[in-house]
Amino acid sequence: MKSETHISVQSLNVFYGKQQALKNITIDIPDKKIIAIIGPSGCGKTTLLKSFNRLIDSIDGVKVSGRVLVDGEDIFDPKAEVTHIRKKMGLLAQSPYPLPMSIYDNVAYGPRIHGLKNKRRLDQIVEYYLKESSLWNEVKDRLSTPASRISVGQQQRLCLARGLAVEPEIILADEPTSALDPRSSQRIEQSFLRLKEEYTIIIVTHILRQAKRLADYVVFLYLGELIEHGPAEEIFENPKEQMTKEYIKGVIS
Repeated sequence: MKSETHISVQSLNVFYGKQQALKNITIDIPDKKIIAIIGPSGCGKTTLLKSFNRLIDSIDGVKVSGRVLVDGEDIFDPKAEVTHIRKKMGLLAQSPYPLPMSIYDNVAYGPRIHGLKNKRRLDQIVEYYLKESSLWNEVKDRLSTPASRISVGQQQRLCLARGLAVEPEIILADEPTSALDPRSSQRIEQSFLRLKEEYTIIIVTHILRQAKRLADYVVFLYLGELIEHGPAEEIFENPKEQMTKEYIKGVIS
């Protein structure tokens, strides 16, 4: 069965000053799959990811042309409401950035910002999303502990729970395990595999083994250009482009 398209990228170009970071990218991102964006450092992976929630807007000198449609809405349209767009996206960065507050308040922060004040409902939300991020059993007896006191791996899962608590449609993950130990990385990966039943998950990774373990769909970028994309099995087992074959074999990096 063919997947529905969740994000449609059409002739996307991104410039940082005079340097072109993305060159005429056109791709459809399927819904409720794990999509891995792969390619060497500096190829535009993170720029593409941050185009999906317009985080690149905050970079001085950035210029964008083309269209990015999320649920059919052009997010770069001058009339587009950026807060509304970003509410659809949960972002998991390379290093965890828990808010300077308790474990409980980190997860409750988003719902409170959106007006939820009912304590019983907040309790339910905190428990549910800590379970979704595989953290509940480790912290349920110390929810009032400052988030800064738990391990880095736990902080990353807490950031995942915080992102999920605002009920996004899409999870954007920028090398989310690069700062983690193998055990913590495995827990994040297991969470992703479970969460793809409900969310579109787009992960930037420089680890091919991770992409092979997780991805349903692969996007390969090189020097800002889209070289090849398709179902993960096809890309890894029978890539069409010579450059893709060389990258997967480790000939180019």
